[in-house]
Amino acid sequence: MSTKIISILPIFMLFGICSVVSAQNAKAVQKTWDASLESLTFEKDGNKLPYRFMKPAKVEEGKTYPLVIFLHGAGERGTDNKAQLRHGIQDIIKLGAEKHPFFMLVPQCPNGKKWVEVDWGAASHTMPEQLSVPFTLLFELLGKIEKENPIDQKRIYIMGISMGGFGTWDAISRFPDKFAAAVPVCGGADTAQAPKLVKIPIWVFHGGNDNTVKTQRSRDMVEALKKAGGDPKYTEYPGVGHNSWTQTFSNPEVIEWIFSQSKK
Repeated sequence: MSTKIISILPIFMLFGICSVVSAQNAKAVQKTWDASLESLTFEKDGNKLPYRFMKPAKVEEGKTYPLVIFLHGAGERGTDNKAQLRHGIQDIIKLGAEKHPFFMLVPQCPNGKKWVEVDWGAASHTMPEQLSVPFTLLFELLGKIEKENPIDQKRIYIMGISMGGFGTWDAISRFPDKFAAAVPVCGGADTAQAPKLVKIPIWVFHGGNDNTVKTQRSRDMVEALKKAGGDPKYTEYPGVGHNSWTQTFSNPEVIEWIFSQSKK
């Protein structure tokens, strides 16, 4: 009996070691994508904007690289410079970074503020005359990043979820010549801005049963774009509520579409 126990003991030990190694590898993968986003803070006029910034794994001299700006939702606001990585970021990096080296900017909106100061639950809104405080800081920061890094000016992309979906629409409405493509997810926009946006590749996403931000907000903007002569892509997930971002950013087709866009 003792001989049998001795003979199988190393096997159990081997399984145990493999389990530990697998867990360590999983943690290493998790740490890799997170650690690739440097934690920084932009300050101006007494206001602060926490942000995470990722550079391509290798920046070659003489080359320029795309920049992806990701705007988080209301639940990720704060000052920890971490919560804004909760949704979408890992998938975007996993699916895009190896094949399409890129810079990534992920700002964090402070508590009590919005990317766009509008009512998310309303049936419509008019674009505010002024940028919000967080957006003012973000675009100041963007100018700084563009000066300090080899950004491809023809391939600056913006995307966002919920509150960030509103922010995505607002950003391209204010600066239509800035962006090569946009992915607003479960957001809303001022339909009067549609004529400015007809030349921008836009892929809109929304859940068909969203009770937080009305699905009609995306439908209305897509219809306004088409009437103005645009050709937006629109994906509506039947039966899905507010979380329409998980399946959006885990879809390789979406990531490939983004990186295929370039300003003419």
